[in-house]
Amino acid sequence: TSYFHYSRDLESEKRSAAQLIVTMAANFGELILLLGDHHTPSRTHTIPEPFQRMLVPNKMQHVICTGNIGGDAAEYERLKELVGNGSCVHCVAGEYDFGGASGGGGCSSPSADGGNAALNNLPPSFPETKVIQLGSFRIGIIGGHQVVPWGEMSALAMVRRRLNVDVLVCGWRRKTGVVEYEGGYYIFPGSITGAYSSHDPKVNPSFLLLAVQGTNIVCYVYELINGEVDVSKTEFSKQQ
Repeated sequence: TSYFHYSRDLESEKRSAAQLIVTMAANFGELILLLGDHHTPSRTHTIPEPFQRMLVPNKMQHVICTGNIGGDAAEYERLKELVGNGSCVHCVAGEYDFGGASGGGGCSSPSADGGNAALNNLPPSFPETKVIQLGSFRIGIIGGHQVVPWGEMSALAMVRRRLNVDVLVCGWRRKTGVVEYEGGYYIFPGSITGAYSSHDPKVNPSFLLLAVQGTNIVCYVYELINGEVDVSKTEFSKQQ
């Protein structure tokens, strides 16, 4: 059985978006930040200021990044600072990540060039896919560009089954949120910077937070719309 609930607002919470993150960190089990498609500095300069104020270091246990982090190692270093541990930053390669996929572990793995990436101020190489275990959930991570047709749910379902995961986190697609499809869940963080794509020239910056408690996940979607942070919530449980 599964439980899937969606709500467009959090009026009952009566808290600001930033305060909500601090409260979640205190009250939930594992708190995971989902983001990606930075495209800095090629398409945008930085993460929007309202989001920077919200992303407080040492409040989250993991960071999941769907790739296209950009050509500056400083962006990757910021992700490590959020959790204080590079082994808890889980990145995959996007189609524009320099250096390509290493095929190995996660973001904490050495780059394929033996460390020259750090010397050249480039982020390390990332794998094409990664699978991690959070609570009772196996979570797969992909950049999304390698799925053809792009964004097609049936194609994503094939990837989810191949990786044998309960949840597939996918980048590239700019529409954010959670989709339930053919017995699995698909999460799309969108672009943390609001970077445009070839199929969507106007994008609202967004990121997600997952609160994992055993067989349950609460997903908060943060989207910057006309300078205001909009928050929506989705809850789901692992299917038996």
